[in-house]
Parts: sequence; structure tokens; C-alpha cells
Amino acid sequence: MINAGDTAFVLVSAALVMVMTPGLAFFYGGLVRRKNVLAIMLQSFISMGVVTVIWVAVGYSLAFSGNEGGVIGNLSWAFLRNVGTRPGPWAAHIPALAHFSFQEMFAIITPALITGAFADRVHFKSYLKFLVAWSLLVYVPLVHWIWGGGFLAKWGVLDFAGGMVVHTSAGFAALASVWVVGKRKFAPGEKTVPHNIAFVGLGTGLLWFGWFGFNAGSALAANGIAAQAFVNTDIAASVAMCTWLAISWWKSGKPSMVGAFTGAVAGLACITPCAGYVPSWASFIIGFLAGAVVYLAVWFRNWRKWDDALDVWGAHGIGGLLGTILLGVFAYVSVNAAGHNGLAAGNAAFFGKQVAAALLVAAYAFGVTWLILKILNRFEPIRVPDAVEQAGLDTELEEEEAYVL
Repeated sequence: MINAGDTAFVLVSAALVMVMTPGLAFFYGGLVRRKNVLAIMLQSFISMGVVTVIWVAVGYSLAFSGNEGGVIGNLSWAFLRNVGTRPGPWAAHIPALAHFSFQEMFAIITPALITGAFADRVHFKSYLKFLVAWSLLVYVPLVHWIWGGGFLAKWGVLDFAGGMVVHTSAGFAALASVWVVGKRKFAPGEKTVPHNIAFVGLGTGLLWFGWFGFNAGSALAANGIAAQAFVNTDIAASVAMCTWLAISWWKSGKPSMVGAFTGAVAGLACITPCAGYVPSWASFIIGFLAGAVVYLAVWFRNWRKWDDALDVWGAHGIGGLLGTILLGVFAYVSVNAAGHNGLAAGNAAFFGKQVAAALLVAAYAFGVTWLILKILNRFEPIRVPDAVEQAGLDTELEEEEAYVL
């Protein structure tokens, strides 16, 4: 029953998604100030270790085995018991371990996305506690609700590759973390611009490259849906990048490299829930709206003076939310096998479900994240002392420096 081509495709896609986490480390590392580059990069890399342990022990089982009230799975697959080289219930043509590996890489990068919001000011040990709690209390339940046969899946809600599960959840968790942790503190005259835009470019390239595995691999087969998702991913990212660049150029009078990179990431996040469910022409519209709407979201965040250091809420939270809603508009049965047309084809009911689900996921991620951080902060301060923040987390907490000349 195992298809060798599909198995190879899913395993390669899993490897591509794994590359996205180092890509995120470089993307975030280049955006922060020089004194905090190692701290933010370590927060991405350590997720590869900690979340893997969680996913093997209980995470994958709670997400995909059983169905307790439509809310969570059970522990029948804990420590990969009954998960082996034979096909599993979620893909009848690839080994269950291939499905496990692919989903593991999603679980790794999602909490790492949040770190860009509270960059420069959180204890590493506090982040480790948050990483464990958030993975178990936010990410795992959301996976079950939407991909593991939970109540949203039974209601008919769609999310091809993680617009809600990954991006909306991480983005609105990031917003909650900003409100709990508070604003960064800068010395008079201190520069706050990205310290290494070349790193940002490297990170963007790795993210874009890995995103083909992220989206196309979510077809779980080397087929036409995977090809559609691949093409849609590239179109949306490209159009969003050009849209953001055009807007920022018009506003400032100069082209912005960081703006172009941010626009590309916004487009990638926005197309993620739609990738295998919409026709190619729709990805042009989705990319344009991603560039424009996320640009406005970042402007709004600046106007409100929310210190989301690396615009996680805008790029991922609003990008994922917008993409989930646009899936409700542009979903087309002739493209996907999910059996849903969108609002553009006259299906208002499906559009309503997508909007409701997106808002529910955003509210759940925000609320539970806020509670986790508040509880952690009662036992030990999450935030580093002012002196440590001023000197830099790299030398003060890790006693290492990114650049020794």
C-alpha cells in the first residue's frame, strides 16, 4: 500500500520545512540589534530540540490519535507506540512515521515564530518554560481541532497548510506576549535598526525555499494538488513582495530591502491556508491583498505603539487570518478534493465557517498565551533586568558574542 514516490516527496518536504527554522533564526537574527543576535537565534534553534521531545512523547499522539470530545486526542501513540513503517490513518499510502516527521517540523517552527515579538527582553529559561506550555496547551489542541479530526474539522473548516494552526496562532500569541512582557527600553540615541540586513535576506531565501515543502508537502502526495500548492505559493509571495515594496517606496521615496522581504513573508503566510484549495489566478489577488493589508497592519501596530519587535502579529497573525478568510472566498472544487466552493462560487455558508474559525483560533491563542505568561511571571520574572537588557542578552546571559573582531 505504500507509494514510494509519495513517501520520498513527503520526507523531502519534511526536510524543507526543517530548513525553515534555521532560516527563521537568520531572518530574526538580522533584524535585531547586534547585542541580541545570538539570543534570538538560539530561541529558534532550541525549539528543534525541545519540541521534538514533546512531539515524540505526547504531542503527536494528542494531536492525531483518538478524539476526546472533538477537543483533543489521547495517548495511544505516546512515544510513537503504534507509529511505524506501515501506513497510518492520516495517509494510507505513506508510512505513519513519514506523516509524524512532516508534522513534527510544523510543531517546531510555530512557537519559534512568536519569539520575534518579545525579542531583546526575555529570559532564556522563561522562554523554555513558555515553549513547553505553549506547545501543549495551544499548538497541540489546534492541530487536533483542524487536522486531527476535531470539532472544526467535522464542521467543515479547511486549512491546507497552517494558516490557522501555525500563523494565526503564533501571530496572536505574539500580540499577547507583547502586552504581557512590555516595551523594550532604549538608551538615548541608541540605534534600533536591523544590524545585518544580509542575514535577513539569507533567512528570507531559506524560508521561501522551505515554504515549498511546507505548502506543497501538505498534499501528502506527489500529485496535482501539490503542484497547485507549489505554484500558488510562489505567485502569492512574489506579488506580495512587489506590493509591499511599491507601497513603501511610494511612502518613503526609496525602495526598502527589509520591506520587500517582509512583504514576501506576509504573502507566504497568507497563501498557506489556501495553497492547495484555490486556482492560480486567485493567488495573484491573495498576494496583492497580503502585501497591502499586512502593510496597513504594521502601520496600525506602530500607531498604537505596540512593541512587537519583528512584526510577528502583522506578518503571521494578520497574514494567516486574512488567508483563512480569503480561502472562504476563493476555494474552488475543481482545484481541490475537499468538496467546498467559496463565496466567489456562491457558497456563503463555507465563508462564514472560515471567518468564525479564524476568529476562534485567534482568540484562543491570544487568551491562553496571555494566561501562560501571566502564570509564569508570578513565579519568576519573564523579563530580564534593565541592566541586562541594556548591555545585551548575548554577553549577559550567554557570555558569547556573535562578532569577535
